[in-house]
Amino acid sequence: MIESLKHLPPTAATHEELAEQFTDLAPPLTARQAAIESARCLYCYDAPCTRICPTGIDVAGFIRNLHNENINGAAVGILKQNILGAACARVCPTEILCEDACVRNHDAEGDPVKIGLLQRYALDHASFDGHPFERAAATGKVIAVVGAGPAGLACAHRLAMLGNDVVVFESREKPGGLNEYGIARYKLPGDVAQREVAFLLGIGGIQIRHGFTLGANLHLADLHAQYDAVFLGIGLNASRQLGLTGEHAPGLMAAVDYIAALRQASDLSQLPVPRRALVIGGGNTAIDMAVQIKRLGAEDVTVVYRRGAQSMTATHHEQDIAKHNQVRIRTWAAPLEVLLDDAGRVRGMRFEETRMLDGALHGTGAFIEIAADAVFKAIGQAFDPAALAEPMAQGLTQGGDRIHVDAALRTVLAGVYAGGDCVAPGLDLTVQAVQHGKLAAIAIHHDIQSSRGS
Repeated sequence: MIESLKHLPPTAATHEELAEQFTDLAPPLTARQAAIESARCLYCYDAPCTRICPTGIDVAGFIRNLHNENINGAAVGILKQNILGAACARVCPTEILCEDACVRNHDAEGDPVKIGLLQRYALDHASFDGHPFERAAATGKVIAVVGAGPAGLACAHRLAMLGNDVVVFESREKPGGLNEYGIARYKLPGDVAQREVAFLLGIGGIQIRHGFTLGANLHLADLHAQYDAVFLGIGLNASRQLGLTGEHAPGLMAAVDYIAALRQASDLSQLPVPRRALVIGGGNTAIDMAVQIKRLGAEDVTVVYRRGAQSMTATHHEQDIAKHNQVRIRTWAAPLEVLLDDAGRVRGMRFEETRMLDGALHGTGAFIEIAADAVFKAIGQAFDPAALAEPMAQGLTQGGDRIHVDAALRTVLAGVYAGGDCVAPGLDLTVQAVQHGKLAAIAIHHDIQSSRGS
């Protein structure tokens, strides 16, 4: 039970009925569809789809392998660059990356090759006798990785490939990070995340220790002293606050907390579901939350964003998903007041209508009230302040709200590297986190080998 919503009843639907709402967003390609789609690729030299992919997957190469019915070859080509390629095939915003760059977009047909679905087909149908990558000769070095999310796992895998041993420290019960706890259940259904982790660990040399949280029972100074290098893939674990009275009232909670509960629920029919729901925010998490609560049975769901639709970080594709699921999107409205009933529970919110004036957002003096039984905050994540509170860690952010790194993901502290959502602002995508982990592993290995030879 989610504590903030325990006063709300569960949906009337059964678990089986609800589970049908949380299968893959797009149906998988059949073998014939994959053959036809792979034949559409022009196998461009210096392919723009590869150049825009954060992990640098040879898109034309893996699609050519599919066309030649070499599924394992296609899969290895993907995994060589992105060891979490199965998850990324489902959650990556291909509509603004590889498929947007596809030259078919500029052809008369105006329909890009379905790269994401082809990547998913290759990895879902690959069959390896063992792990497809072999470890290099042992270096005798042991690296600590904090966080078993996409960045940490990608870093650990590449370090292991290079012959290093890795100890991953994870606070939660399961590895996977956002892939396990933070992605919409209809985007990454079932046990995809855990199967991918199990496959990744198959290379050997990686140990995961659960129940360790940086700044609580795990300290950077100790890791720095005990290991040959440290990689921080700690993400952004604290939800930003609205700063309004009543923010902690029953019925108001962070969207990421509900999404995590939904992803871990063994019986969807036991989740509390409001009849009317508000989601505050304009990013992918806001859309994920709104669509999922609608699919669970909420009658009326509204996403409210303080600026215009063109400023939302959720892509047009994501916004279309929301509209297809009968989610309203109300723009140009800023949260002003949490409305409570006589029992102190959320009954709605009051907003001030906004507009842009001389490049700045201003209130118009006009107000609206929207009734709701629950309000979900999706206004962004921040550092848990305790994570970097110790003296050694305090200089890592250089006064900002993310860890500062160079192009090789090195922090200002020698021997400490970082990647994923916790570093300087970027796209905050799973695929970008994987690339950070991979690049950091290469830098760590190079730096360790260089110091040994000096």
